[in-house]
Amino acid sequence: MNKSELIDAIAESADLSKAAAGRALDGAIEAISGALKGGDQVTLVGFGTFSVKQRAAREGRNPQTGATIQIKASKSPAFKAGKTFKDAVQ
Repeated sequence: MNKSELIDAIAESADLSKAAAGRALDGAIEAISGALKGGDQVTLVGFGTFSVKQRAAREGRNPQTGATIQIKASKSPAFKAGKTFKDAVQ
């Protein structure tokens, strides 16, 4: 399912126009992204938790030359599915 198919499903399920469903989806994504950027986590009970994980600096290898390179520490978004969501998928 891509974004436009998701918008269609939201519009049908919530009895909204496709434009309103698109704005709602964009707003939800923007709110989640903003919260994660601000250092918060977003918990949707029954669905899951969006959070930011710290990745430590580490050594890696260039696959072409085999030379050792330093990989900087970074932050990456993470999602942990909730129990209800896991059960619904199985």
